[in-house]
Amino acid sequence: MNNSAENKFLCELFLMPIPDYQQLMRPLLQAFAGGAQNVSQALPFLIEALNISNAEAEELLPSGKKTYLSDRAHWARTYMTKAGLIQTVKRNHHEITGLGRTFLQRYPDRIDNSVLAQSTEFSQWRERPNKDQAQQFLIESPDTAQTPEDKMLSAFSEIETDLAIDVVDAVLSLSPARFEKLVVDLLLAMGYGGGELERGLQTSLSGDGGIDGIINEDELGLDAVYVQAKRYAPENRVGRPALNAFVGSLTGEGASKGVFVTTSDFSKDAVEYVDRVQHRIVLINGDRLARLMIKHEVGVRARKTFVLRSVDEDYFSES
Repeated sequence: MNNSAENKFLCELFLMPIPDYQQLMRPLLQAFAGGAQNVSQALPFLIEALNISNAEAEELLPSGKKTYLSDRAHWARTYMTKAGLIQTVKRNHHEITGLGRTFLQRYPDRIDNSVLAQSTEFSQWRERPNKDQAQQFLIESPDTAQTPEDKMLSAFSEIETDLAIDVVDAVLSLSPARFEKLVVDLLLAMGYGGGELERGLQTSLSGDGGIDGIINEDELGLDAVYVQAKRYAPENRVGRPALNAFVGSLTGEGASKGVFVTTSDFSKDAVEYVDRVQHRIVLINGDRLARLMIKHEVGVRARKTFVLRSVDEDYFSES
C-alpha cells in the first residue's frame, strides 16, 4: 500500500460518524436563534457544538459534490420548516419562529421527529393524502435516522454487494485464459496504459514465468505493470509462496511494479510479506475485483440510472 492510500485508509479508519439529521436539529435551531440565516452560516456552529473534526466535516457523499454534514443539516432544516420552527423569509434566508424558540426552551436536550410530531403543521404534512412515493418512503421508513439520500445510498450499497457476489460467480465460470484477459481489460479500463488496448499484453499460458499480463504505462514501454491472475475458489486463499514466486518473476524481468489478482483472497502471511518487499505490489481479492469491475463497467452494464438533482444556487443569484 503506497503512502497516499495508507493515509487515506487511516483517515477513514479513525473518522467518527457524522451525527444523523435528527441529532442536528436542536443545534441547528440554536444556530438560527443565534443569527445564522442559512445552513452554510450555521455549519461552523454545528462543528463546534458537536465537536466535529475538520476531516469529519469535509467528508463527502459518494457523489463527491456535497458533504455529509451539509446534506444532513439541510434535511434537518427542511423538517423543522415543515413543523413551523423555521420560516423562509426569502431565497436562502431563514429565521427561527416563535414556535421554534418555544421548542428550544421546552426541549433542552434533543429535538427530533417525535418532538416535531407535536406540531400541528408537521402532523398535517405527514398525514396529507397526496404524498408522493418519495415522501412516503421518507416518512414511513423504519430507519428515521437516515436522510432520503442516506437511504438511497444504503439501498444502493446492498444491491451492489449482491451484484459483487454474482460478478465473482460469473468470473469463476471463465477459463484461465479468459480470466487473465479480463484482468488486463479491467486495468486498461481503469486508465493504466492510457486506456489503449495495444498497451495491454496478455502473455502466453505456457512459459510465462509467473506473469499473466503486461500493461505498458507509456508509449515506449519504458514503464510497465506486470500482472498475475489466479482464478481460485473462494476457500483457496493465495499464500506467501505464490507471492514469493511473483516477486521472483518481477525481479527476473527487472520490474518494480506488479498487480496480483485473485477471485479468492490472500492469507495474512502473504499480505505481510508484500508489505515488506521493495517492489510495489497491489493485491486485489475477489470482492475488490468485483467492485472494480462494477465501477469501471467491465462485464456489467447499467440497467437503470437515477439522477439526484438540487437547486442551482448560481442560477438564482442576483449578484
